[in-house]
Amino acid sequence: MLGLGEGMKYYVCQRYVNMNLGINGLYRLVSQEMQLPPLSGAVFLFFSKNRQTVKILRWDTDGFVLYQKRLERGTFELPLFKPGQKACLMPYKTLSAIMSGISLRSVRYRKRLRIDI
Repeated sequence: MLGLGEGMKYYVCQRYVNMNLGINGLYRLVSQEMQLPPLSGAVFLFFSKNRQTVKILRWDTDGFVLYQKRLERGTFELPLFKPGQKACLMPYKTLSAIMSGISLRSVRYRKRLRIDI
């Protein structure tokens, strides 16, 4: 999906964001408000208040890439925001479900063996 995959870390901004912000504005949000290093290679997600638009900011070794998706109908279902946290780490499977329009409440993952090396 757009050069994104399981091997990356995904952080969701814990508040709704003005979608007029570009790369520089989102960079400031990541470094100052979320207090995360924007050049770390992690992927940062920002949702609009009406939940119809998402922006995804990612450092791509020599510059930033900004993806945007706006739904013509419907809204993105988001995980619950955690009060007091500035950013929430999200698994790739959850991001994939959100982008595909799958209800997070009805998703059940079966147990699998996972070995982290």
